[in-house]
Amino acid sequence: MHEIKLSPEFLEEFNKLQLKAEKGNGEAKYLLKITEKGITKLAQNVTYGKKVPKKLWPDVYVQKYGINNLWKLNLDGFWRMTYTVTGGKAELIGIVLEVMNHHDYSKRFGYRK
Repeated sequence: MHEIKLSPEFLEEFNKLQLKAEKGNGEAKYLLKITEKGITKLAQNVTYGKKVPKKLWPDVYVQKYGINNLWKLNLDGFWRMTYTVTGGKAELIGIVLEVMNHHDYSKRFGYRK
């Protein structure tokens, strides 16, 4: 099993999502469920997602997190998770950067202008 961490920004969003889910928000419950399922998959295999070519990396990830690799995991047909992998051969750690819907993902990666 690999260690999975959440970026500070995503941790804040994740906590808000949990509160909404606890209050009965159906969309929040669903998103929380698929996000947790994605995190579980990454804990089992940190390279489970698809590696994003460097030329497609959003500048914000490089500037904010200093990433040297980027991965995406399709949580379902609409939601995406982006993450980076750190560590060495003995220990790989996945760091979840964001979870976003397909529209926001396309915008973040410059697929739609």
